[in-house]
Amino acid sequence: MKARIIKIVSNQYTVVTAENERFLCVAMGKVRLQKTPVVGDFVEFENYQDKYAIEKIEERKNSMVRPAIANVDQAILVMSCKDPEFSTVLVDRLLFLIQMAKIHPILCVTKMDLIEANDQIYEQIEDYRKSGYQVLSCGKENLDEELAKVLKGKITVLTGQSGVGKSTLLNTLDPKFELRTQETSKALGRGKHTTRHSELHEVAMGWVADTPGFSSLDFSQFTPEYLAESILEFKPYIGKCKFRDCIHQNEPGCAIKDAVEKNIVSKTRYEHYLQCIALMKK
Repeated sequence: MKARIIKIVSNQYTVVTAENERFLCVAMGKVRLQKTPVVGDFVEFENYQDKYAIEKIEERKNSMVRPAIANVDQAILVMSCKDPEFSTVLVDRLLFLIQMAKIHPILCVTKMDLIEANDQIYEQIEDYRKSGYQVLSCGKENLDEELAKVLKGKITVLTGQSGVGKSTLLNTLDPKFELRTQETSKALGRGKHTTRHSELHEVAMGWVADTPGFSSLDFSQFTPEYLAESILEFKPYIGKCKFRDCIHQNEPGCAIKDAVEKNIVSKTRYEHYLQCIALMKK
């Protein structure tokens, strides 16, 4: 039988099948020797008398370390326009990391009810949309109806600063979400790290990771080439530069720099790309 792991507590794995049947499994020793199962994994499991056991973990299309999760469809980067202030530097660095992890990024801007109609954030949002990024916006009494649609049938990781409203979004979509997470915390014991716990929560007919990812803005493990190839608006120009080893910095005949000068590629995004290259060299 095939299923997806949706919850791990210690060495107990809760899996759900395509028919939405749930089973509590253990992992066979041969599986743990090959790789550690994580939430999001597609697995094959069998019934052995009085227990169900995972026999195989299927190949992952991607994986993350924090949280430990596999086969992520998308990451929703939640940023508020105020308290904390909207930062294109932080947004772009997180977008870059999401894309380098081969995960589809979606930007969700919250607290739109706290700003004036002429605030510069509207221009910044339009800049992201023009560049091809999917952007949702929400206010206190106005939840973007697209949010429920993008969650349906997907595994989603929410990321962003503390206080931007990640939990509020999920609680508004599904009031039972907060109750379920509180019950889990109470059952496991707050502040206890002796029990390994990871879980996907069912929200708006999709699955959402219960902890934010991309908490570390570390670019040192990547190369400028890999970063450039991952950035959405750079992709049409990859391979079109004069020099094959162009990193789009100071080289002549750079297709990306030319696109920036023609206002086809966002100048802001390009400057943030250069900043990330500098971080890689430290």
